[in-house]
Order: sequence, then structure tokens, then C-alpha cells
Amino acid sequence: MPVAVIGAGAIGRMHIERLLRHADVSLAAVADPTDAARALAAELGVPCFADPREMLDQVRLGGVIVATPNSTHADIGIACIERGLPVLMEKPVADTVADAQRLCDRAAAAGVPLMVGHQRRHNPILRRARALIADGLLGRPVSANVMATWLKPDSYYQLAWRRQAGGGPVLINLIHDIDVLRFLLGEIESVQAVTSNAVRGFEVEDSAAVLLRFASGALGTLVVSDAAVAPWNWDLAAGEAAHYVQQAVDSHFIAGTEASLTLPRLNVWRYRGARGWHEPLTQERSAVHAGDPYIEQLRHFRAVAEGRETPLCSGLDGLRTLQATLAVHEAARSQRPVNLAA
Repeated sequence: MPVAVIGAGAIGRMHIERLLRHADVSLAAVADPTDAARALAAELGVPCFADPREMLDQVRLGGVIVATPNSTHADIGIACIERGLPVLMEKPVADTVADAQRLCDRAAAAGVPLMVGHQRRHNPILRRARALIADGLLGRPVSANVMATWLKPDSYYQLAWRRQAGGGPVLINLIHDIDVLRFLLGEIESVQAVTSNAVRGFEVEDSAAVLLRFASGALGTLVVSDAAVAPWNWDLAAGEAAHYVQQAVDSHFIAGTEASLTLPRLNVWRYRGARGWHEPLTQERSAVHAGDPYIEQLRHFRAVAEGRETPLCSGLDGLRTLQATLAVHEAARSQRPVNLAA
């Protein structure tokens, strides 16, 4: 299936690299106004357009991946939908809940598939964890504790937007962990949070602590910081990307009335006999095959475009994850819980 990539920055180039070696999809064109994008497209032998709408009108496509700045997502996504083209929208689905709703409404009205690139949902580890929880292994989920702590180098902040509101670890990184918890435990009912910029002193936060209440009654705590020397985060622990040195640690801890589960190592803790804090717990591991979630996401994108599968992360899913993530900043500013609409 011929696919175009709009936006050839870091995440766009990642999609391009996967498209070049995928059995189900191929790179048909690139839309990006930069010299670097034109050079890359020439090297790969595909056309490059400065105007994405010109590309949409001139190139035969089966789908489009949008990897542009967040504020452009809704308008570019709607331009694709107006032409009947299925969209894989990089996260977040948009930069505001209103724009996300506008995009979802247009996709629904047109009957055109809209997927959101929360790629962790396609990782075999998370698919296995979701199946274990759905099968009742944990009993009733009680709590989830998530760590997203690591150190970004000073060079990361040379780009001005990364020092400004919206460019910090809450919307760049923690949004993935919030989506993971929604994927595993269901909808979030309310959010409380505090943020801090005490380490770097930029306008944007460098750390945040978040408390979630799920509709099921389960509670979740998340700590994110990109100013801490620590290995406890999904990117370093799960080994999804070769440019991170994988660490033999867990970052997500989910406890229930019958057992507990750690991720990404998939360790299960439970009682085999008498129950209670004086009794011994057993530990076992549920091993899964390694898999590239971006490769699986592209396979799924074609299946969704052809009507053979429904989106694992739909536009509405992306909207709800965005709503919960934006609520982190709202709760930190107001110092009050933020209740989310059903």
C-alpha cells in the first residue's frame, strides 16, 4: 500500500525508515518544506512536496502518516480525510481537545479511518499484559505506579520550543504512559498533579507527579522527570529503540486483589497457598517474543485502511488520552482535581 509521510523530522524519519523495509506498505512521497527533506527524498527516489495538499492531489496513495508539529495536526488530518485517505496521526492527536474533537468528527462523518500513533499499544509486552489483566490474573486492579525518569542532555534544549510551555516531558513523554494505563486499566475519571521547573529553571516543567483515579476505582501514580539520572522509564527498560541502551529494570507496577504485574519484564507476583502479608509470594515471568511496535503499527494501518481491522488506537482514544494529559497541567495550575468528561 503506497503511503506518504507529511513531516520529515525525527519521528517522520523513523516512519520512513520502517516503510522502506516493510512487506505491507511502501513510501510513495514526502511532504516537508525543508532542504533536509528534499535531500532525503532525492536520496530515496521519491517525490518531495513543500505543500502537503499539492502532494495529496497529485500522488496515488492508500494512506498518510502525519508527523508535523502538533498545532497543524487537525488541519492536515482533515485535508487527508476530505480526500478519503486513511490517516495515521502521530501523537498527540492534536494540540487541543477542541481540535482533536474537530478532527474526530470529520473522520467519523466521512467514514475515513483515523489512527493515533501511540505505538506502545502494538508492543507484544503490552498486548500480553492487557490479555493477562482482561483474563482476571490480577483480580480487581487496585493501583498502578509508573516511573518515567531519565536525563535528557543539555543539547536537547537547544531548540527553543523545548524550553517553552507544551515542550516538556508531560506532553512529550508522560502522554505515552497515560495512554498505556488507559489501554490496560480503562478510562480515567479525575486527575491531580504538581509540576516543577526547579532543576533547569525553564518556562517548561522538568518534573511532574500525577495522581489518577480510574472509573473502576483503581488509583494510579506517575512520576516523570527528564532531569534525573535514573533508568526507570519505558524507553530504557522495554528496548523498543536501538538508540537507547536497554536496562534490566521495570518501570510500571500494577497491583490487584489476586496478583501484581510489573512491566516491561512481565513479572507476576501472587500467593500459591495461604494469603496475607506474612505468607510467601511467588514470582514468575510471562515471556513474549520481541517485536518492533512501529512495524506492527504499519501492518495494522494497512489492515485498518482496507477495512479488515478496527483501530487499536482510534482518534477518540487519542482524544481521551490528550484530555487526561492536558488535565495534568490544568490540575497543577489550579491545585485542584480535574474531573474528566465521560
